Amino acid sequence: MPTDAVLRELLVRHLETWLPGALHRARRATLALAYAGGDAGRAEAALRVVAGHAERLRGRQLTVLVLADGSEELPARLGAVEAGLPAGVAVHLVPGGPARLPVAVKAAGAAGAPLLSVVDADAADPAVLTAAATGKPADVLFATAAGAPARAALADAGFRLTTEVELVPADGAPARLVAFASGSDKSLEAFKEALWAVDGAAGVRYRDAAGRLLDVVPAPETGPLGHELLAELTRSGPRTVTELRRHALTATAYRSSDAVRALTGLLAAGEVAREPEDGRLGGDVLISVLGTRPLT
Repeated sequence: MPTDAVLRELLVRHLETWLPGALHRARRATLALAYAGGDAGRAEAALRVVAGHAERLRGRQLTVLVLADGSEELPARLGAVEAGLPAGVAVHLVPGGPARLPVAVKAAGAAGAPLLSVVDADAADPAVLTAAATGKPADVLFATAAGAPARAALADAGFRLTTEVELVPADGAPARLVAFASGSDKSLEAFKEALWAVDGAAGVRYRDAAGRLLDVVPAPETGPLGHELLAELTRSGPRTVTELRRHALTATAYRSSDAVRALTGLLAAGEVAREPEDGRLGGDVLISVLGTRPLT
């Protein structure tokens, strides 16, 4: 499925950022990959990223948990990559899928150290997401059926920052929801950068919270974001650029940097005003709506 390819690339791109940061922060870290079905491709790709950071792993310990059922090829494919991993990397293949995550992360001693969990499941299981939140810091990449209440479930599990977007295949295959949650603004920013860097030729578009379909390109068209920022300003009154950047990061499919581009367009169109009127469009600049605009 095209969504599988996008999810695999998202994992690889985010892992390339997460792993160096986790190893710099602590001497041990845990990567937990939990799938409702056997996903040999995604788990193998993750281990290859780990192998590429062999030098950074010297003197560090990384535990990789792979929780999956239903793939006879998984042990053989992972074993081939595992043979080339540094001594500080321990890979554990745990039968049972995402439901076993709470037991697995506890047995691995993941609490209190960096933990990145990748959970692909049919629905949000509170116990699983709570277990994913036990790291310090903790990040989770959660994929599930479109329309599932992922954001609320992740917030209930203790994650301070959440974002989500639907992956919509052009071939008519079922859409999937991908959500990311963290306690770190930097980590959330890194995920959003990965989101817009995936190969748009994979035949997938993003659907935002308003139902709009967005082409996956490095510099997405910001008209839909401008519309959303106007709606937010109408709901909440004047906001600083920093607040609007945070809104774009958490409440939309866009990055915080895209908010500056969208605001620049709104200012040029005379739809919003800024205070002060001149100078750089910095974080403390106050933005307010000029006149009215239909929000539909």
